[in-house]
Amino acid sequence: MRAIVSEWNKSGHLQRGHLFVIGCSTSEAAGEKIGTSGSEEIAAVIYTELEKLQQKTGMHLVFQCCEHLNRALVLEREAAQKLQLEEVSVIPAVQAGGSMATYAFKQLTDPVVVESLQAHAGIDIGDTMIGMHLKSVAVPLRFQQKMVGEARITAARTRPKLIGGVRACYRSEPPNERY
Repeated sequence: MRAIVSEWNKSGHLQRGHLFVIGCSTSEAAGEKIGTSGSEEIAAVIYTELEKLQQKTGMHLVFQCCEHLNRALVLEREAAQKLQLEEVSVIPAVQAGGSMATYAFKQLTDPVVVESLQAHAGIDIGDTMIGMHLKSVAVPLRFQQKMVGEARITAARTRPKLIGGVRACYRSEPPNERY
């Protein structure tokens, strides 16, 4: 996780106020089948490293629950209110929400759960399918670190849609970025 956080930090894609969604199967990280061996101990390690990234970048951490809560999301109330997201009444538990979301809910200052949002970037640890919570144009990121424990990671940032066709002008990104 430390290596992944370092790569995210160096990428420059996370900015203050951005939403960063985390989907995580701690079972997969432990080398087991998703949803079978949740571990709040593994969640604690992942959370601790992601919290460091949050402190460096100023983005908001958002934790995806498992399919038993329809992949609802845990985040700080302040961020949810700022974005006018509607809170739902549920508290994640290991067996309905997953270990990562459950652990995050316990750690956040004033946690709430919302049904959906559109994040600026995210990481998927163990094939939990975070794509439904990313803005329209997701751009995959290729990091050196490809695993957390035994779980594959997939990372993505988003960019604004390119509209208007051949006559349109677009704001350029840094030279190393390609669409």
